Amino acid sequence: MFKFLRRLCADEDGPTAVEYAVMLALIVGVCITSVQALARAAGDSFNGSADEIAAVMGN
Repeated sequence: MFKFLRRLCADEDGPTAVEYAVMLALIVGVCITSVQALARAAGDSFNGSADEIAAVMGN
């Protein structure tokens, strides 16, 4: 077990993989936040349009 841990610490592929995982997590977080903001803005726009159409139609 200790040999594996020593080899993992000495190997540079381990930290590189962790760095890539952190970058991927940050990118995914930004994408999710962006999609949520876009969905909220689109929903507000559609609701505003529906209200205006209803007002014009007299409903």
